[in-house]
Parts: sequence; structure tokens; C-alpha cells
Amino acid sequence: MTLLKHLPTPRPIDDFEGWLTAFTQPTVLVELLVLALSVGLAWALVAGLRRTLGQQEERSVWFGKRVIDGVLFPLVLLCLGYVSLELLSNFVPVAVFRIAIPVLMSLVVIRVGVKVLQASFTESRWVKPLEQTISWVAWLAMVLWVSGLLPVILNELDQITWKVGGTTLSVRNIIEGLITAGAVLIITLWISAGIESRLLRSATGGELSLRKAVSNAARALLMFVGLMLALSAVGIDLTALSVLGGAVGVGIGFGLQKLAANYVSGFVILAERSMRIGDVVRVDNFEGTITEINARYTVIRSQTGRESIVPNEMLITQRVENMSLADSRVHQVINVAVGYESDVEQVMALLLEAALSQPRVLRDPAPSISLANFGADGLEFTVGYWINDLENGQGNLRSDINLVILRALRTHGIDIPYPQRVVHTRTVP
Repeated sequence: MTLLKHLPTPRPIDDFEGWLTAFTQPTVLVELLVLALSVGLAWALVAGLRRTLGQQEERSVWFGKRVIDGVLFPLVLLCLGYVSLELLSNFVPVAVFRIAIPVLMSLVVIRVGVKVLQASFTESRWVKPLEQTISWVAWLAMVLWVSGLLPVILNELDQITWKVGGTTLSVRNIIEGLITAGAVLIITLWISAGIESRLLRSATGGELSLRKAVSNAARALLMFVGLMLALSAVGIDLTALSVLGGAVGVGIGFGLQKLAANYVSGFVILAERSMRIGDVVRVDNFEGTITEINARYTVIRSQTGRESIVPNEMLITQRVENMSLADSRVHQVINVAVGYESDVEQVMALLLEAALSQPRVLRDPAPSISLANFGADGLEFTVGYWINDLENGQGNLRSDINLVILRALRTHGIDIPYPQRVVHTRTVP
């Protein structure tokens, strides 16, 4: 509403006959031709700029998925419309552009709001209703502006007032303040989405975690600044928030200790880079790969597809096994028992061949075969090997090696013992 005051509002047409007379003038064809040329020129400019910059991202606020899908196309067309309006008004009576300018203005507002929300909150369910609300408000303002009812309604709303302390508020002030606050927050989200996109571009591993922390901190800071500016625009005295800040501090000190500890722990993890996205960890007997590190919690996904949401405080205060922090290589061990009458050298050769038969087993360092124990039921061998692709699973590789060992032992007639006990009986005279 506040922005509409500064727009070059066309002369109002009071009744339907005035509208009909204006649109039956021969000069309307000239306006339509100029409008069509403006649309073609705007499309060519945006398409050329899109090809020059190589913008093909669907989430791009300026360009969108197609040429006319982003913010830039209606914005360029609006500028061309203003230029055409100023030029035509000097020679012919203007009718078409009196409607085209408000329509283009509403389209720009809708595109900015919708595209920024889509870029900032990709999977939130409440984004769709909010987009529809922005569209309805923008089109309603356009209709009221074109029909000439907007000034009348604003004057009527300005008459509804009440006192809040030493300040006099009206319905018009509140509506204008809310729209200004929404515009400030949209701009803030736009800036934070641009910062996040630039920070997370071509980042992997620990660098991705650190950049994600910086992105979250920048978004929180910008949202806070935007909220303060929005509250000031509505007319709220920010000095009164000092009492609220004290109350929040007391609440954090007593009732929100765990929540605050989780947020602080999250920033500590991202800053120290002790755990990164993609690391394989074991926490509280749950093993998996870190897929997300958020401000409050961390998501760990196991090989079976289960996901565990772990509070960040637990990752700081408890013992965590990070199997890919310094080195991605992991050592595995398989225990095999054979009969005492077996050829030890042959068994060790077969076990080594079985380990080397799997391409995932590293050759450097090479697998190791050792006679571990003289067991109660047979000779116990240990097969040790290294892998560096833990994300592909451990149990499947161990199963493949065990199958090869079983086939090799059976082929060479090597006994695989099972528990045996000898019972001695004694006859009593």
C-alpha cells in the first residue's frame, strides 16, 4: 500500500461509459502494438541475459525455470511499460497502459514473493498457502487501484483509530505496516537464500558442514535484523523488547537448558569439524552415515535405511566412534576354525585367496592371515583385511568372503569342526 503512493497513478476513469469510450478509441491499437513490442523486447532481453549467464536453475529467483518464469521478465516489462506510458501520454490518450501497469506491478510482487519462498523453504507445507495469499492480496490491490476504490478504502480505514499508550493507531497504519514488514522479511529471505546458494555451491565433506554452519548463522542474523526492521515499520517500540529479552534469558537459564545446549553443541560440531556430513559414526550402539547436521540435532542413517535423530548435546558429551574422521580405511576381521588334522599352510593360502577375490579388499595394506588360537574344537584362524568404502556396507562383504571360504574348504576336503565332547563311563564294582 505504501509503495502505491509513489507510483504514477493514471487519471481515474469514473464509470463504465468512460471505460468503454476510452477503449473504443483508434489509439488503443497503437497502445496494444507498443505493449506487444514491449513484451517481445523484454523476452529477448531476458533470454539473451539468461544465455549469457548460463542460468538454468529451477530455483533461481531472477530467471526461474523458463524465460518468463522468474522475476526478471515482469520487472523488465514493467520498466518498458513505464517508458512507453511516458512517451505515449505526450501524443495520444492512454487507456491500455492504465491497466497494464498495475497488472505488471502485481505480477512482480507475486513473482518476488513466490520465488523467494520457493528458494528459501523448498519442502515446507505452509509455503503453498502463503503463496496463494500473496497472489490474492496483490491482485485485489490491483483491482482496487484500477477501479479507483483504493484511495476511498484507505481513507475510510484511516478513520478507524484507537490509542495505544501515547501512540494513535489506525487500521490503515496496521495494514501498511504488515505489508511493509512482509516486504522486509521477503527481501531478507532473498538475501539469505542467495548467500546460502553461493556458500554451498561445489562444497563437499567437512567444507560443506562448515559452510552450512555459516549459512545458518547468516540466515538467523538476517532474519533477526529483518524482524527488528519489520517491527519498527509496524510502529512497535523496540525498547519494550528489553523486558522480553530478560524473560527469554531466564527461560533459557531454567526451562530451556537442553534446547540451548543442543544449539550450542551444533555450532561447536560444525565449527570444530569433529563430525562431517558423510562420516560413518557409531553413537549409543547405532551405526550409520551422517546425512544432516542441523543446529539442534544430527541425522544418522544406517545401512538398513533406518534414521536416528541424535541431539547434538549427546555428540558432545558422550563417546562417539567416528570411523572415517582421519582415515576412510576400516579394518575388518573374520574368524575361521578348521580341524586339527588340516594342512595349516594350505588353509592359510586358501583364506588369503578368498580375501583377495573381492575387489573391495585393499591390496595395500594387504590382507593378513594368522593362526590365532588352538581352540577346544579345532584350529582358529583370523582373516584381517582393509576397505575404504564403508558407505557400501560391511556385512555384505563379510558374507561374500565367507561364501568363498566355505566353497574353498569344501572343495579341498578340509574339515570344518563343530563342538564335540567325549564322555567317559566308569563301571562301579
